Amino acid sequence: MNQEYDAIVIGAGIIGTCTAYQLSRSGYKTLCVDKLPASGYGSTSGSCAIIRPYYSTVEGSALAYESHFYWQAWSAYLGVEDEKGNVSYNNCGCMVMKTRENGYLQPAIEIMETIGCPYEELSAEEVQRRLPLLNMNSYSPAKLPEHPDFGKPNGGTLTGAVFFPAGGYISDPQLSAHNVQRAAESIGVEFKFNAAVTNIHTKNGAVSGVTLNADKKIVANIIVNVAGPHSSIINEMAGVSSDMNISTRALRHEVAHLPAPDGYDFETSGCVVSDNDTADYLRPEVGNHILVGSEDPPCDEKQWVNPDNFDRSFSNHWNTLAMRAAQRITDLKIPNQAKGVVDLYDVTEDWIPIYDKSSLRGFYMACGSSGNQFKNAPVAGEMMAQLICECERGRDHDADPVHFYLKNIGYSLNLGFFSRNRKVNADSSFSVLG
Repeated sequence: MNQEYDAIVIGAGIIGTCTAYQLSRSGYKTLCVDKLPASGYGSTSGSCAIIRPYYSTVEGSALAYESHFYWQAWSAYLGVEDEKGNVSYNNCGCMVMKTRENGYLQPAIEIMETIGCPYEELSAEEVQRRLPLLNMNSYSPAKLPEHPDFGKPNGGTLTGAVFFPAGGYISDPQLSAHNVQRAAESIGVEFKFNAAVTNIHTKNGAVSGVTLNADKKIVANIIVNVAGPHSSIINEMAGVSSDMNISTRALRHEVAHLPAPDGYDFETSGCVVSDNDTADYLRPEVGNHILVGSEDPPCDEKQWVNPDNFDRSFSNHWNTLAMRAAQRITDLKIPNQAKGVVDLYDVTEDWIPIYDKSSLRGFYMACGSSGNQFKNAPVAGEMMAQLICECERGRDHDADPVHFYLKNIGYSLNLGFFSRNRKVNADSSFSVLG
């Protein structure tokens, strides 16, 4: 006999678990399935888990700023204590360097004024007082190490930065997904792991269930694709890809973990640093390390891959990341042994996620999100639940977009901004901050 549920969420990463949690709170009997052995084992576990409010659009920034308050009250959001412990939010703040390329952050400041997000403009001297290990030479444009001018200051200096106190990071992203799993289980959500979706069933133009591992049929009239880097495969399986203007694909990324310079406690005294001049970002890591990721400058080749078959070993890009960081960080030592993370992002054409229904009745999508939406997961789960509830009651979200109220910042978010049918957003930065 087939098992029956109201909703099936495909993917038990941080956004999938949050979506399952909120669907259950909305009254749906919910099952969350994942092909991996535990929650958060996919791209969530490889996330830099940075919480930051600054994006290149008002909508993206509003969503991110709202999420800051959920992480601040994480245990209250969960309502339960995980036996492994609840994660803590390292609210150290985020510092973004002003450069000519980012308009000296004037567009970002205007967005912060619009959504009421606090910020502080810093001079170059104030930046160095806060983080003495940073020099303020300019090295742009970003180059590869083999370029003859790599590492040579271009003669200019950075004029300062903007500091955003509503930001920081989560040190254990995989545990955060497990936290939400436990919260979801406490209100009735069921989880199946080592359960690959091998077929999506339809009947009369609507979804009717899935097959797991080629032999187990599960019945449901709502299916939510939160499969991360595998989202395009699930969309193809459901037959909805041809009706979408925005698509997703898997992008391989590397992150370097480097020891902080001798005598400097970056783990305690540091913060998230976004450096458009050297095209990298930094954040504190446990053990007084510095995590270094790429802001995807034009000189870096993008590696689009098959999510089931990609190289997890470090490449020369690890060395590029380390050497770019060494341009900015005085006395940074680069070890001979590469340490860090190699994993995947799920990326749309404009790097803005899809939170939407589809052309197939009952099939919904929260995809194109891994790499830049970890921070937004608790709010994204609530958004998806509201979107699904209203669509299931008959609302035509394509013609009459659902609005979601961001209660902590008092902003009404038009979810049509995240539509699968939108045009590529020219205001996007077309990059990610881990």
